[in-house]
Amino acid sequence: MTPDGEYDVSFLDDLSVEGSVVTDRATLEAYSHDEGPHTAHYPDGVVRAMSAGDVSTVLEACHTREVAITPRSGGSSIEGNPIPVEGGVVLDTLPMDSVEIRPADRLAIVGPGVVYDELNSKLESHGLRFAPGIAAGDLATVGGMVANNASGLNAVKYGVTGDHVRRLTVALADGEIVQCGRDVAKSSSGYQLKDLFVGSEGTLGIVTEVALALEPLPAERRAALATFPTRGAAGKAVANIMASPLTPGAIEYLDSGAAGLLNETDDADLPISPQLLIELHGTNSGVTADLDTVKASCEAADCVAFETAGEAEMAQLWAARRNVYPAACEYRSDATVAFIGDVVVPVSRYPEIVRKAAELSEELGLTVPCVGHAGDGNLHFLPIADLDDEQEFERATELNDRMVRAAISMGGTSTGEHGVGIGKRKFMRQEHAAAVDLMQEIKAAVDPHRILNPGKLLPEH
Repeated sequence: MTPDGEYDVSFLDDLSVEGSVVTDRATLEAYSHDEGPHTAHYPDGVVRAMSAGDVSTVLEACHTREVAITPRSGGSSIEGNPIPVEGGVVLDTLPMDSVEIRPADRLAIVGPGVVYDELNSKLESHGLRFAPGIAAGDLATVGGMVANNASGLNAVKYGVTGDHVRRLTVALADGEIVQCGRDVAKSSSGYQLKDLFVGSEGTLGIVTEVALALEPLPAERRAALATFPTRGAAGKAVANIMASPLTPGAIEYLDSGAAGLLNETDDADLPISPQLLIELHGTNSGVTADLDTVKASCEAADCVAFETAGEAEMAQLWAARRNVYPAACEYRSDATVAFIGDVVVPVSRYPEIVRKAAELSEELGLTVPCVGHAGDGNLHFLPIADLDDEQEFERATELNDRMVRAAISMGGTSTGEHGVGIGKRKFMRQEHAAAVDLMQEIKAAVDPHRILNPGKLLPEH
């Protein structure tokens, strides 16, 4: 590093790459942040990679010079995952957007820069889809989804990103390219190294190609909106449904605060009560029977209303659910959503975590609408605060810390789909204890100079 704290990245101009090297101030500013609240940090240079060869070349050059390198693609993350906290080089894989579809294998071979919604648009004509169902699907890329092990609305039935990864091609810190996994449904051959890279947030290597397992589009869909007298009753219904023989396509929780926001900003006409939006996938006769099972599970939890929805109503309900975040941002003219909380608990503890969010919001004097992928125990909470009001923002931060620690104490995790990034490193010891030391040893073995996405995921000590 030079005396002023910046890396000398002039060597980038001498590299033989298909992509482009950019160092102008406006571009560096664009790569200094993500969609979250974390402090921006400027890189010293950006390489927009066009191929695995580009990635390898840049990594080898940075490894030799011990220059920090931060991978990035869509930039839609909210935990600071692609922020170059130590400067250096940002390696942008967004241009690597190749797609090869193999319908008979239910497989797609894709580059890390492929955008989630655009991939599913291409798969639709084959009757297939990549199914995790993330909210930021118009921005998020497959590479970022692999890095964060992202998921969303449909994870309860179809699993998270990692459940769909058959094979990864990864560039290591020194530029060596390795293949982990095979393009088949199962293998008992050797260590399953692909799973080591899924969720590693670019701290162990940079993904250059992914083989994704695909799901058929559901033949039939049915949906219902169930309303409950209390948050705990809604949580109990989730546990009842998940204890039944069926697996829903989605179960989304909205508390009364979220419903009120949507009614105010979107004219959603939702009941101002805790509620579950439930979607079922399958054949016509099977879905009808499943709907009866879901209704019985909700009634056993003191459901006060259970309404089925047709296709048009389903589209409106899902559109409303996706608008919770912008609605919360518009709730106060002097404030916005401080951050999107992301915890997961065992489904049996879901009533407790939703009650905890309500208790803390009242205790700390904050408006905190909550939604969640309830079927897999995932809760999102959105504290609304004036970011320029130091005390109010500190209360929002305290709420987040206490919610995360409560989730971990319930046997859950600090993050279900957003990743650790910058914001949740401080919880890693509480969640993983001595296993953090093993993670540090693995990191040191594959990245001895610690150049790959420094300042993320693992705590300093």
